[in-house]
Amino acid sequence: MSGPNDALVALFRELAELTVLDEGSPNAFRVRAYENAREAIQTHRGDLSALSERELTQIDGIGKSTAKKIREFFDAGKISKVDKLREKYPPAFVELSKIPGLGPKTLLRLRDELDIHNVVDLRAAISDQKLRELKGLGAKMEEKLSQAIDRMGLTGKDKRTPIAEALPIARALVSELASLPEVEHAQYCGSLRRFRETVADIDIVVASEKPVEVMDKFVNFAGVRDVIGHGETKTSVLTSSGLQVDLRIVEAHQFGAACQYFTGSKAHNIKLRQRAMDRGWLLNEYGLSDAESGKVIASETEQEIYEALELTLVPPPMREDHGEIEQAQAKALTPAVKLEDLKGDLHVHTSLSGDGKSSLEEIVASAAERGYTYLAITDHGEDLALNGVSCEKLREQRKQIDVLAGQYPKMRLLQGVELNIGPEGGLDYDEAFRRELDWCVAGVHSHFDLDAKLQTQRILRAMEDPTVDAIAHLTGRKIGSRPGIELDIDAVLQKAVETRTAIEINAALPRLDAASDVLFRARDLDVTIVINTDAHHTRELARMEWGALQATRGFVDPARVANSWPRKKFLDWVENRRALKS
Repeated sequence: MSGPNDALVALFRELAELTVLDEGSPNAFRVRAYENAREAIQTHRGDLSALSERELTQIDGIGKSTAKKIREFFDAGKISKVDKLREKYPPAFVELSKIPGLGPKTLLRLRDELDIHNVVDLRAAISDQKLRELKGLGAKMEEKLSQAIDRMGLTGKDKRTPIAEALPIARALVSELASLPEVEHAQYCGSLRRFRETVADIDIVVASEKPVEVMDKFVNFAGVRDVIGHGETKTSVLTSSGLQVDLRIVEAHQFGAACQYFTGSKAHNIKLRQRAMDRGWLLNEYGLSDAESGKVIASETEQEIYEALELTLVPPPMREDHGEIEQAQAKALTPAVKLEDLKGDLHVHTSLSGDGKSSLEEIVASAAERGYTYLAITDHGEDLALNGVSCEKLREQRKQIDVLAGQYPKMRLLQGVELNIGPEGGLDYDEAFRRELDWCVAGVHSHFDLDAKLQTQRILRAMEDPTVDAIAHLTGRKIGSRPGIELDIDAVLQKAVETRTAIEINAALPRLDAASDVLFRARDLDVTIVINTDAHHTRELARMEWGALQATRGFVDPARVANSWPRKKFLDWVENRRALKS
């Protein structure tokens, strides 16, 4: 997708978010219209900028009003409706909408009746017990909100942005920069490139021989709200969401050194600089050079720098000083999980689920295009309100899958389900029906407020069930908006080994669950991992890229990722583990 389209998607996402506040409901007509337009823009493969308003309305999901806004963006570089809503609802106020329990109507009441405009104001109002004065709220609400603020880390001095918000912004900016004729290379760096789940800001490195021209164009990009500093080699701006972006420009031969310098964590880079000093060299953002003569030893690529320091190239997600430098020195670095390693997706929804957007046929066709040799269809279990599927409908789906299997002989289609783990560890359907299915993932979708002991018990009980092949999105977290359940991770990992139940890396950016620290703790255990997209639309099958990066960040050995195995090995593993659990 092109840079302008990425920026347009981000604007419509923001427009929908702001309109929820303006309309007082996430189900308002305009909110749905903007969300439909965003999906249409994401999936459209042609050049939107070349289309007229009338031609835009021919695209499913784009109406007259949204078509007018799309043309406004391409013609004027902005959407005036977004600008007006930004003034009405500043980023600090919008941040409050991410706190569980604060719906749009409640938020507006807090602003209008208690003059609450940000997290600091809300914390003060809770401390002064002011919320309980409002009808419909109370002491329990104050307690829940206080706990949510603490668990979401919203009380710290440094505001951090969830990766699901920051990464699309970074990719859009990099894509737009790379399209400039003056730019030779562009790369986002920093903690975002290390794939941390939240970031303080975005660092972008560009190689160009015309830095002034690039900087002048950059500050006028559509997503830029304010310019903090504007220089020839460094410019800092704030995006429309309040996220700071630092752009640095170097010469082409310095690009690798700059990317390495601005990607590695402080501790990782200190160790690299020490290795350089031990050899009489200096390492900085411009290159690796001899301390006495100044002769450049390496600078063009990151690989050259690591090799000159007698290290295996360390993948960006690993550059946190978690033992990667020692492994790289010993030539024993855990291999990165590569997208091409993954041979199937084992957690995918269709329109049979209430929240699925693509048909079974569309999902299977898209998976085949990706070259998968197996695919598990896992629509929601019947206990999930609104979106669950009855056993009768699943039996009908089985017939459809059998027909499709004949059309895709190179891909084994598995019928599965995403089971709901109840508060005491119970599962959907009866065991006999679950045994009819080829593959079952089970996850927590409710009762997030139980204590750690009860949450752990429910997960352990589910893992003991012979029909549960994998635990989906282990903690149920949504980064930046819903804290995960509290678990005894060591007990869960030990149970995974005992029962041979796989732990999923859910590749959806708002989830990235299991978290990298959980994966890191499992690295010395015989825990099987599966990387899944939890896709509800064909375009979401592309999430697999994020799952591979999350696995790499967690030092997951590719050999332990079940869906990297050849089809026969994977199918044999499923059959054998079910037999052992029975």
